[in-house]
Order: sequence, then structure tokens, then C-alpha cells
Amino acid sequence: MNSLLLRRLGIIAAVLIVGGAIFGAKYLSDQKAPPKRKETVAKDKLVQTMPVNNEDIPTELEVQGELVAFDKIDIFSEVSGALIETSRPFKVGSYFQKGNVVLRVNDDEARLSLLSQKSSLLNSITQVMPDLKIDYPESFKQWKHYLDQFDPEKPIKVFPSALNDQEKFFIASRNLHTQYYNIKSAEERLSKYTVYAPFSGVVTQASINTGAVVRAGQKLGELMNTSNYELEATVPLSDLKYIKTSNAVKLYSDDIEGTWTGRVKRINDQVDPGTQTVKVFIDVNGKGLKEGMYLKGGITASMVEQAMKIPRRLLVNQNFVYTVRDSLLELTEVDVVKFLEDAAIIRGLKKGTQLLKEPVPGAFDGMKVRVNADDKEEELTKAEVSAG
Repeated sequence: MNSLLLRRLGIIAAVLIVGGAIFGAKYLSDQKAPPKRKETVAKDKLVQTMPVNNEDIPTELEVQGELVAFDKIDIFSEVSGALIETSRPFKVGSYFQKGNVVLRVNDDEARLSLLSQKSSLLNSITQVMPDLKIDYPESFKQWKHYLDQFDPEKPIKVFPSALNDQEKFFIASRNLHTQYYNIKSAEERLSKYTVYAPFSGVVTQASINTGAVVRAGQKLGELMNTSNYELEATVPLSDLKYIKTSNAVKLYSDDIEGTWTGRVKRINDQVDPGTQTVKVFIDVNGKGLKEGMYLKGGITASMVEQAMKIPRRLLVNQNFVYTVRDSLLELTEVDVVKFLEDAAIIRGLKKGTQLLKEPVPGAFDGMKVRVNADDKEEELTKAEVSAG
């Protein structure tokens, strides 16, 4: 009986001890102040801006094309005969100055034929001299002077002018004018046996050798001027309004060192319907240039008035930009005057408007932002300088 009572007393004591512990813990926890919940503070996006500064911007149109010689001619033979040797061989790479003999065809036969015609004319004039002395004594003196000066080895001179109609008809009846013009024609043909360089240049093609017989109409080669070149480039029709003849062009090559300055020489009036481009011809010369070279460069075009150049990455949908007003982003429409390779020229923003300097990920119209303090100080300094 005593053991049963002791067991019951033990259980009751354990229950009292556990209950007291629970009650004490609750009492102590109620006495401690509850911890403050940490509030989440939304931070505004930090952005960089730049003030809009409209000014007159010089534009440059990028061009590229192949270089060709402005003066290049095919050399044909107008007469037949054997090609004879000259002081400089007619070979590819041979240089000839303007007026130098490029080719010479044997003209012995043509020269002798011309001398024969001159001798016949001399004989005909001699035969009419007695009649002139009797019938036209006033004209005899000038024809006598012409006869004394006549030299078959020299170019024929013009006949003396007739003093009256009777003399003119008399000379015409003796067939002297026909012989005179036949001789002039033969002299002109004789001059074609020698080909002179019309400009200083280099032979780029040669299809004949010394001693070979050439035929009339046969192509003998090609001569190219090495001091004057032309670059044929294409410009979009939309950019044509910015350029005009005489605009300066800076050119360079990816293959060799050096830069060259050219000028817009001609602008084609025809538009390529497939590409909507117009051909522009640029005059250029200088050391190191060769036909067939591929050149790149830019045409100094006209000014774009009261505009601003910005990086193309700042454009949104090609014709919008983000500006900052009252710490809020504002999607503003602009007029894109011209697209460049990595920039754009725009109009439509008022001077001093804060324009985003760098794109902001996730930006939207009305987004709250904080402007970088450095940008504000910089803007303040610029304003003080302008005011000062």
C-alpha cells in the first residue's frame, strides 16, 4: 500500500514540475518585447544622363568602290603595213610621255605616192603659168611666188586667193583644186602611220610585236594614264541630298598604308531601281594608287542644323529615346535625320533635356530612377561655365 501511494505521489509531482516549467517559460516570453520586422525598402534605379546640346553637325557619307583610270584608250591601226622599231618598245609596262612616239608603221609606199601627187600638181601649175601671164597678169605674180616656194618634201600650202571670178574659174577648169585636196588627204593619211601618246601613261595591253604586219582596224594595245584615277561609288538615294560636286572625300585602303584626298566630280542622274542607289564618281590621284585597287572613305557632306549625335544603342524602336524628368523615365519621340554606322543624328529634343547616357535594362515609360550625383555636378559645372 505504501509503495502504491509513493508511486502516485511521484507521478503527481512530475506533472506539477512539467506544468510549472511550461508556465514559467510562457511568463518569461511574455515579458520580452517582440523583435521588429525588417521593412523592405524599394531602391530606385541609378542612371546616368547627359544634357541635350543641339548644334550644327557635319555629316560624312561612307563610300567604297574600285579604282579605275580616268584616261584609258584602246590603240587601233588606221593603216596597213609592217610595224617598225621605235626608241621605246611597245610592251606592257612601258611608259610614254605625252607626245612621244608609241608606234610607227612603215610608210615608205604612202610617202612615195604623196610625192608623186605633189610632182603632178607642180607640173600642172607650171603648165598654166604662161596663160596666167597673158590673161591674168595681176595674178601671175602671186602664183609665181607660190611656185617658187613649192617644196614636195614639205606640207602643201594653201593656193593663193583668186583676185576675181575669172581667175577662180580658170584655175578650177585646170583641175588644180582637185589635185590639191587629194594631196591634203594623202598627207592626213600619212600622219596615221605614226601613233603619238595623247597623254602620259603606261601600256597595259600589247598585242603586236615589231616586224609584224598590221591591218587597218586591228587593235594593237591599250594605253592608260597613271596620274589621274576615278572611284565609282554608290550612295543611297536618301543620302543624295547631303552631297554635291566638289565635296571633299578622304580615302584609304585596307591593303596598303596611306590616305588620299579626292573630290566628287560627277553624280549620275539615274537611280538603280533594284538598290535605290545613285552612282557617284570621285576624282583622286596620288602616289601608290593603281587601277583595280579597292578604296574606302567618307564624303564630307553638308551640315545638319540644330541636331545631336547619339549612340544608336540609345534608340528605342528606331525613333524613340528615354529622357529623365522629375526622376521619371519618359519615352520621347525624336526625328532621326541620319543613321551612321554606330550613331544616329536626331532632332526634336529641347536644349538641356536630360537624356539617358546608357540603356537601362527593363526600362519603361514612367519608371522611377535616381540620377547619378556625378552627372548632376558635371551638369552644374557646365551651366556655371556657360553663365560665366
